[in-house]
Amino acid sequence: MRALQRFWLLGWTALRAAAPGLALAIALAAFARGMAASLAHGVGGLPRFPLSPVMCAVLLGMLWRNTLGVPLWATRGLNWAMHRLLRIGIALVGLRLTLAGATAIAATALPVAVTCLLVALGAGVAISRLLAVPRRLGLLLAIGTAVCGCTAVVAISPVIRARHAETAFAVTCVVLFGCLAMLLYPWVAGHFFAAAPVYAGIFLGTAIHDTSQVIGAALIYSQQAAAPAALAAASVAKLLRNLSIAVLIPLAAWLTQRHEAAQRLDRGASAAGGAPVPPAAAPLVPLFVLAFIGFIVVRTAGDALAAAHGALWPALVNTGYTASDLFLTCGMTAVGLSVSFTDMWRIGWRPLAAGLIVATLVGGCSLLLTCALLHFAR
Repeated sequence: MRALQRFWLLGWTALRAAAPGLALAIALAAFARGMAASLAHGVGGLPRFPLSPVMCAVLLGMLWRNTLGVPLWATRGLNWAMHRLLRIGIALVGLRLTLAGATAIAATALPVAVTCLLVALGAGVAISRLLAVPRRLGLLLAIGTAVCGCTAVVAISPVIRARHAETAFAVTCVVLFGCLAMLLYPWVAGHFFAAAPVYAGIFLGTAIHDTSQVIGAALIYSQQAAAPAALAAASVAKLLRNLSIAVLIPLAAWLTQRHEAAQRLDRGASAAGGAPVPPAAAPLVPLFVLAFIGFIVVRTAGDALAAAHGALWPALVNTGYTASDLFLTCGMTAVGLSVSFTDMWRIGWRPLAAGLIVATLVGGCSLLLTCALLHFAR
């Protein structure tokens, strides 16, 4: 009983601390939805300009952060929305898919995802060396671009013993170029894949860095093109990239140990400073990825049993859709509020140039391969 009371007290305390920032994200998200509706209907005699509510939310958040600033009292709630609420919304996207549908999309997206991952890793390491970017920072930029953005950077950092400043630089680059891609690539997808929303989703899921940015771009595209299939396809394509972290973490640990062993041999055993410190444990697969797969299984089982439940199951699925859209919009507003232009200029031109080149190469590779797949499918 005492344990239950303590759990309830801790939960209530955390909710109270997060409530102000969460309220700010909800208010801006609601305003963004209203602004998008006004633009779409040409309010005030202005020409109609259909713009996704998510794009409005991100742009509004970025404008707020870099003009008015984010107050300290809102920080905890915004972090909760950006990490917890957004990931719950991503997991709920799994309700849009069945196992058969997800498998079909994965089979189509797999060659694109693998090729883009290899291009990001190879180009990231090579360009970082060319521009004299520190080895660990270059590796973080490459893995962050290749796999799942900020999540991959944070997971790999302790494994390769990256400094805090290097981790912060890599995260900032991922946020910067991922957000630019999130705002730009839906228009690219609309131009090249207007009649093929699944391929548009595959392009977005393999070309953009972070999972939240992929979902944001897919929401923008699906809302503006009225093509919800793109969101599900982008989620599956991004899932394939996320799963690669289960291989890359052990590989990065092994390569780091080899590099440090070689350095100790060069310096001599007396300068080694003792035995190497083992890397901190990191989850091989993010929990929200497993939850996403779980909801696909739930949707598959629910559809199979739907005849016995009448209208109850479709109502539950629609509720999940609505909750996912709300959580994602609020979370993406918090993402916009996290983008600081001032912090980005402090990085220096070399890491920024390396991150931009790698991101552009991955986006171009994804576009070419997805267009080729669509051409052969026709």
